[in-house]
Amino acid sequence: MSTSFDVIVVGGGPGGYVAAIRAAQLGLSTALVEKQHLGGICLNWGCIPTKALLQGAEVAHTLAHAADFGFTTGEVNFDLKRLVKHSRDVSARLAGGIGYLMNKNGITVVDGHARLSGKCRLAVQAAEKTLEYRADHIVLATGARPKPLPGIEPDGDRIWTYFEAMVPEALPRSLLVIGSGAIGVEFSSLYNDLGVDVTLVEVLDQLLPVEDKEVSAFARQQFERRGIKVHTSTRVTAIEKHADSVTCHLEGADGSTVAVTVERVILAAGIQGNVENIGLEEVGVETDRGFIVTDPWCRTNVAGLYAIGDVAGPPCLAHKASHEGVICIEKLAGVADVHPLDKGRVPGCTYCRPQVASVGMTEAQARAAGRPVNLGRFDLQANGRALAIGETAGFVKTVFDARSGELLGAHMIGPEVTEQIQGFGLAQSLEATEQDLARAVFAHPTLSEAMHESVLAALGRALHQ
Repeated sequence: MSTSFDVIVVGGGPGGYVAAIRAAQLGLSTALVEKQHLGGICLNWGCIPTKALLQGAEVAHTLAHAADFGFTTGEVNFDLKRLVKHSRDVSARLAGGIGYLMNKNGITVVDGHARLSGKCRLAVQAAEKTLEYRADHIVLATGARPKPLPGIEPDGDRIWTYFEAMVPEALPRSLLVIGSGAIGVEFSSLYNDLGVDVTLVEVLDQLLPVEDKEVSAFARQQFERRGIKVHTSTRVTAIEKHADSVTCHLEGADGSTVAVTVERVILAAGIQGNVENIGLEEVGVETDRGFIVTDPWCRTNVAGLYAIGDVAGPPCLAHKASHEGVICIEKLAGVADVHPLDKGRVPGCTYCRPQVASVGMTEAQARAAGRPVNLGRFDLQANGRALAIGETAGFVKTVFDARSGELLGAHMIGPEVTEQIQGFGLAQSLEATEQDLARAVFAHPTLSEAMHESVLAALGRALHQ
């Protein structure tokens, strides 16, 4: 087997394997080094299997409200092991598909742990041996992992990360989740729908801190209606582990304290880049706050070395990693008309109930940037499709530049908004104005009509509110 390639990609997640495929498509000899699982965290422990679990939670919610549609279900039995097995089977099937794509594109897959050993050189350790590889271009896509909090170390038993939270042997009766980003709220929603008593703690002043304040406030309202206890502006100051429980000491912004005892804790307080033990120091790669520093073309400060995805910093999203992988490869290969990624236009999706999706600036960010804004909002309670399916909790909010009509941001909360947000993403990509979107024809009856009405509302022309 050859040990010299045009491109070697380190890491087989959604950034790495996509970069490898694009390199092979462009005729570059390509290798992919992966130490554990093709597909990375996203496919094996993140995006995909969590959505399989959340679908189970959605079924539980549907069954609980079956009487609204005239159905009598009687006693419903729930098998946690079968739900977990479904999520693992989905991951295994997709991982096998990535292996097929590697073979189809003629990509050499190297199993082992890669470490930079010099300029354009990698040492890959597998089993008892270490092999040296060389490439003109090395792309680091090593991803990220859960960030620990001082004094709150995951132990795999009482204190979980998302790894343990995805494969529980039994449902805890009570659960405290630390962190209300996408991971935290998704697990809070999942376990609540499965009957667990959930407490959610966030150190910042709003749920889903990166989202528009109106969306965050509405999400909190919906969570609390479901019985989820939400504490914002609150930190966990100490944890005491007992034989069959955990006591968490919480402190609010005003100094007030309370102790909450639960069976399990999920630590979801952010992630950190996998920058250790990959030889960055050997070649002098610049890092900042635990992430590799790159330019708009994913190049590090070391010639011939690139970084993409989570290890290159936020937003830490699979689709951002894949997009960066393509940009990185096309630029180094000399493809014409390559455009850098505008990170401000990367959509974000959170698959709690109700779902949350957004792209672009929040209202607060637009105002802070000095942009005069036109705001549009439409409530799903006036949407026929939402009424028909019995899911009217939510709204669409649009933020336009009052002078130019530019779509600065769009924020959605409600059923299946994660499937709809790309409509606004395409509008931004095509530089559509509010007038362009107002002239578009939206099919009836659909949830997406609320997107159109929100645009019309920004123009003072909403038809159904």
